[in-house]
Amino acid sequence: MVARASERSGPGSAITCASIPEGPRVVPEESPQYNAVAMEKHRTKSARRPPASGAKTRMSLPDATPLLLAPGLNATEVDSILKPYNIRATQEADRNIQAMAGEPHTRRQLAAILPELLVATAKTADPDHAFNHWERLLSGGVNRPAMLDYLRASPRMLDLLCTIFGNSDALAFTLIRDPMLIYWLAEHGLSKPPSRGGMESILRQHLDGVSMTELKLDALRRFRRREMLRIGVRDLFRLASVEETTASLSDLAAVLIHAAYGIVDADLRSQYGVPVHRGRDGKLIETGFAVIGMGKLGGHELNYSSDVDLIYVYESCEGEIRQGSHSPRRHATAPSGPISCEEYFELLARRLTRALSDQTREGYVFRVDLRLRAEGTVGQLARSLDRYAKYYRTRGQAWERLALLKAWPIAGSSKVGGAFVRMVRRFVWESRPRLLPSLNHARELIHDVRAVKEMIDDRMVERGHERRNVKLGIGGIREIEFLVQTIQVIAGAHLPGIVNRQTLSSLKRFHAHRLLSEREFKRLVEAYRFLRDVEHKLQMIHDVQTHALPDDQEELAQCAIRMGYEAHDRAAGLARFRADHALHTRHVNQAFRALFYSPESSTLLKATLQAVAARGRVGSTKQSVKRRA
Repeated sequence: MVARASERSGPGSAITCASIPEGPRVVPEESPQYNAVAMEKHRTKSARRPPASGAKTRMSLPDATPLLLAPGLNATEVDSILKPYNIRATQEADRNIQAMAGEPHTRRQLAAILPELLVATAKTADPDHAFNHWERLLSGGVNRPAMLDYLRASPRMLDLLCTIFGNSDALAFTLIRDPMLIYWLAEHGLSKPPSRGGMESILRQHLDGVSMTELKLDALRRFRRREMLRIGVRDLFRLASVEETTASLSDLAAVLIHAAYGIVDADLRSQYGVPVHRGRDGKLIETGFAVIGMGKLGGHELNYSSDVDLIYVYESCEGEIRQGSHSPRRHATAPSGPISCEEYFELLARRLTRALSDQTREGYVFRVDLRLRAEGTVGQLARSLDRYAKYYRTRGQAWERLALLKAWPIAGSSKVGGAFVRMVRRFVWESRPRLLPSLNHARELIHDVRAVKEMIDDRMVERGHERRNVKLGIGGIREIEFLVQTIQVIAGAHLPGIVNRQTLSSLKRFHAHRLLSEREFKRLVEAYRFLRDVEHKLQMIHDVQTHALPDDQEELAQCAIRMGYEAHDRAAGLARFRADHALHTRHVNQAFRALFYSPESSTLLKATLQAVAARGRVGSTKQSVKRRA
């Protein structure tokens, strides 16, 4: 153990920082209420609550400065100091603190902020882990005296770092890897979400002057890390709603994918030339390429650690590659000789996927999932618009109709992307484009979707996740999504007002069209927000795509604290979290089973068919009036 010094010193020189939001001290201690009105009130209250008074908080807590300034404390004395701060492995935490201290001068600096640091860290999900991260930061390449001076002068930044270090390993490692981001967070503030336009502008500045393809892609990876840090911190401090968080994550993904496409496409054109085809007027025009977002990305509701579901589509395969005035530059591994448009776009799709998902020393941009393309894992990576139209017309399946409700162009040619979306909308409703949906027709689709969900349920049972998986388990997110998408496929052609890519917006439209009662609407909205928030807190720990609640009770209690449940009484917080989780999943499963297992008596389906019939009667009346006129 590092020896303790006996002398004390005054505070270091003051360093000012820019505005940090008036956030809570770590995580709000009251449990969030997941409904549209109460949740917003909770967030507003949390965001404006001033930091807790350290004097009152520390009245019942031991003085921690002897850990640094009193020589020769024994294990019992260390335990008596650290255990009241929710530290479990007190000896290990003490070793962290001694390593953080360094030389006598910085030891005195650390002693000046240690009481506040301990109070803030005690409110996080994992205080023990927080001290591991504090040691990594202060014992790494950071200027320790300057950092400790800065934290002494900036108590909000001290609180912010404690929040990050005790709640998210992924965000902590981002700061430890690049401590300058600490000052970036302070200077740029956190009160407003990042805008898509703002991210695009800043990213262009980062790419200006960079010529090598790999260096440009590394710039994208660094940009992603920084923006994920900002989004995650706003979430932890409850400065962002679930909708704001998912929108920010989706905008970030779209900005990065579009930039990666531009980089890869420019590189490919320099090697082969420009793909062209003849337009309707017979003139040669460039052949456009679009990246279609599917799943949560297409719905503008992405997770922290989601794969991005993509489809690649191009305008026409009836064309050629035209070389410019300069000879193409070929990579050593590039195919020799001319290539067709089909080969060009397949190569573009492959290189773009690799650019996004390859891991380098800077990390990766996004993991890519292409299984929603035509023919899934065995299909071509990219297809032309007419070939996609033929595939859906001849081989499209029921689950693809649901999935394509979320299709949206996110990169490349907006013209090609828009044409793809219009084409797949026809497929979604083409089986009965002019006929009003009947109960029998609805039952066919419901049966098909239920079969898919039952296969998912079987997998969950095999893993023991049927009650733990917040996405795919009983009463999980997927049951809400299937319910929404099934109703939209049944009735969307006749009730276009109920169709929306976002799940929450769709539920609001259902309510506005009186397909859902006030009670059903509130239950599903509250449950969706709750489950998505849980999903976020699970994924932000290690930046891993997970959806299953931990079976270890201590880890589950930590999840509850990240959600905003009591940190001072972890047992009570865990009990409230478990009760809320059980309530929300029960409400979701009741609504799901009512539609998919008892469609004849489903109030949702009945209201949907009645609304369609009423719309049909109005349309028939208008047609009759026109004919008489």
